[in-house]
This record gives sequence, C-alpha cells and structure tokens, in this order.
Amino acid sequence: MPKRGRKYLEAAAKIDREKLYSRSEAVKLIKETAVTKFDPTVEVHMRLGVDPRHADQQVREVLNLPHGLGKTVRVLVFAEGEDARMAEEAGADYIADDELIKKIQDGWTDFDVAIAVPSMMGKVGRLGRVLGPRGLMPNPRAGTVAPGADLPRLIQESKAGRVEFRVDRTANIHAPIGKASFTEEQLMDNLNHLLETIKRARPASVKGTYVHRIVMANTMGPGIRLDTSEALS
Repeated sequence: MPKRGRKYLEAAAKIDREKLYSRSEAVKLIKETAVTKFDPTVEVHMRLGVDPRHADQQVREVLNLPHGLGKTVRVLVFAEGEDARMAEEAGADYIADDELIKKIQDGWTDFDVAIAVPSMMGKVGRLGRVLGPRGLMPNPRAGTVAPGADLPRLIQESKAGRVEFRVDRTANIHAPIGKASFTEEQLMDNLNHLLETIKRARPASVKGTYVHRIVMANTMGPGIRLDTSEALS
C-alpha cells in the first residue's frame, strides 16, 4: 500500500468513510480537501448496474457543463482544404495534416479533444490503436464526426466545457465537473447537469439498480461517497 503524504491524511481525516454524503455536503468537502499545489480537477466516478458486454447496455453521452471545466482545452481537427481553414479560424489548436497524423501514429496525443469531418475518417481509422484507449477517437455518436459547417460550433463547445463520457469495461463512468477553485454553486450546477444526463442515458434493457455508487474526488485527493438516492432524486 503506498504511503500517503501529510496533506492527504489531513484531508482524508475530514471525511467519514462510512457516511454517504448529500450533494451539497460533498461539494463543500471537495473544496476543503484539495491537497495539490495546483488547482485540481474535480472528478465524479460512478459504478453502474449495466453489463458493458452487451451493446444495448452501453452508456455514452456528451454534455456541455453550465460553467465549463476551468481549463484550457486543446482541440485537434482532422480536416483538409476549406474545412481546415474554417477550423483554424474557429480556434482549433491543431489541424491534422499527413505529418501530424504520422506523429499521432507514433504515439503523440498532446491534445484533449479530436474532431473529424467524415471525409477524413479513412485516415483517422488507422489511428484507433493510439486514440481509442485514450478516449480521443472521433465518433459520430459523440458528435465529434461532423460536416465542416459544424466545426466552429463543436470547437467552441469543446473549449467551453464539452464533456464526453462512456461506461468502461468494468461498468464505471469517470467524468470531470470543474476545478476546486470553482464556487460551490458552480460545482453544484455542473454536478447536477452530469447526474441528470446520466439518468436520461439509462438503457431501456437495464433492470434493477442503475447507479450503485457515486464518488467525488479532487485530483490526488480522497474520495467522498455520495448518497445515490439523494443525488439522483
């Protein structure tokens, strides 16, 4: 078991590991338990009662957080010609030409969001081994494969706080909702928006309990368990 630092132990001492906290209590604690010198990201981790092996029990959605993520989001766009020009004018950080595509094939992923126009998916498909495991693969269902006319909107949304989440192979979802420096009201708004989106994304084939556990935490900080009945009410 790794040895914990003094700041982590002090933060963990503020949390009752046996208690299930309300949303308002958890948001208050999340601001009190930031243990890093930098402004940490606030994350939500959820265990769902789905079987990810079945296609009809996949949970994958995109949402725009009311108060954004509080971070600089680097957007890469796979486009050529006029589409590439529009993407650049809209604020894309990188336009993936053949040279950059080769760099990605070699393992470079120094960006947060990847968007592609349909005509580029032939080239993008070859990057699945690199982009897929990192959650960076453009996907029509997530809205990150779209016509060139949609690029300005998608780039703006991505930089403003567009979050994509999907259930992993262990039936968990992980999603950021902002920074510890956000006000309690901002974090609460973002948390509620995420929870409502996940509730609406419940697959029709799922029976019984849909959300088994919800935990909030700062980057490198202790987890705070939420009362699922209160959080999803």
